[in-house]
Amino acid sequence: MKTSNEVQLSFPYRDVQIKRGLDPKEEYDLQEELGRGKFGIVYRCTEKTSNLCLAAKYITCPKKEDRRNVEREVDIMRSLQHPRLIQLYDAFENGKVMCVILELIEGGELFERVIDDDFILTEKSCTIFMRQICEGVDFIHKQRILHLDMKPENILCLTKTGNRIKIIDFGLARRFDPDKKLQVLFGTPEFVAPEVVNYDAIGYGTDMWSVGVICYVLLSGLSPFMGATDPQTMANVTIAKYDFDDEAFNEISDTAKDFIRKLLLKDMTKRMSAEDCLNHEWLKRKKKIIARTPSMEVTKDNLKLFVERWNEHPNSPYVFDKSSQVIMPDQDDCPTSPASSLAK
Repeated sequence: MKTSNEVQLSFPYRDVQIKRGLDPKEEYDLQEELGRGKFGIVYRCTEKTSNLCLAAKYITCPKKEDRRNVEREVDIMRSLQHPRLIQLYDAFENGKVMCVILELIEGGELFERVIDDDFILTEKSCTIFMRQICEGVDFIHKQRILHLDMKPENILCLTKTGNRIKIIDFGLARRFDPDKKLQVLFGTPEFVAPEVVNYDAIGYGTDMWSVGVICYVLLSGLSPFMGATDPQTMANVTIAKYDFDDEAFNEISDTAKDFIRKLLLKDMTKRMSAEDCLNHEWLKRKKKIIARTPSMEVTKDNLKLFVERWNEHPNSPYVFDKSSQVIMPDQDDCPTSPASSLAK
């Protein structure tokens, strides 16, 4: 999918091994704090030898399980060298604190970008963003990895003015063997697939459901499955109940709706793969320049409310407590959400 103007990786491939018992400050100068979450703090930093600007994510690991989670994230990121994905640069373990050095991405969250007064949101611009998301997910899946936390805050813009995106936060990602049954009990209610809520086997289609929800939100500013409470939201997800009735969809093409319909299917095996998405009519690069599509003002107003709502409370990953149908943050399973702080 490369084009002549494709963005190259920010730095050459690095075979990162975790440096044990070494303080990152010996090799990096820490600068201002970029954000903090429940599990750690992200700083801007500069490598002393190269002067390269990067992001240092410090994660407190009081338990062995916490450390294993970070080790898994590092191991997975070593396999993910692609222009659409945040890149790993270095990693340290120093006592009960681990530090992951990452590519610095300064464009902010995609949804924050598109609601900016200077940004003209059109269906065409949405296809540009969705194509890149699918390119990133396609690469992840071809490495036999599932992201499992695809949501708007984990899609960042590379710069404040361009239209290139990066997928971040592999804290919940898992290696996947299609011959083995994998089940998980975490995710964000509005974006999680029915098979996760039901604690059924998951697969590549689990990420694709989330891509479908992201696309629905990007085109309308509305959350397709959101109920008054989290259990209600999950109930809507399990029956895959949604519609295109809102006025925000009045100007949206049937091709775009078809794209969403082929992702938001209850049966995981029937959803489009990332590769299928890239071959779908809606995402195909058109040879002729299409006339400017209508500006999506209703969607933009909705998106502003969506972003405002999400900013009102921290969006840490969740675990589903199946017995009571209540979801609650799980401190053991989800130690790496601060990566999303890079966007703040």
